[in-house]
Amino acid sequence: MLTILLTNLLLVGLVVVIHYEFLRRLAWRLPVTLLRHRARIVIGVFWVLLAHVIEVWVFALAYFVMHRAEGWGELSGNFDGSLLACAYFSFTTFSTLGFGDIEPSGAIRYLTGIESLTGLVLITWSASFLFIEMQKHWNSR
Repeated sequence: MLTILLTNLLLVGLVVVIHYEFLRRLAWRLPVTLLRHRARIVIGVFWVLLAHVIEVWVFALAYFVMHRAEGWGELSGNFDGSLLACAYFSFTTFSTLGFGDIEPSGAIRYLTGIESLTGLVLITWSASFLFIEMQKHWNSR
């Protein structure tokens, strides 16, 4: 049980650090670019999307390893065990979309729950960051 908890905390910590670093670099670089405000926001959106994709793939790699390792549980249903299938599962879990075509069982279930919560927080953080960046250049009426 302790191994499961520590592994989940490590994965969450890793993706939060990744997200923080992406937003920190974006906050530092956006104001110094010579592009118009609209272009900066579009670049910001793509930069944030890239951060989320990397974070999803971190979880996907964890699912891939856990599914193949003994004692972590498994993913079943419309699942072939490939890394791409793990990425698909991770995308639907991170975004809390959850189609339900892949079902976790065993200890791996705890990672799916924490990934959903983490995805929700990080997506909200991204939305707040982009809203603040947009608001800096809106004219007050």
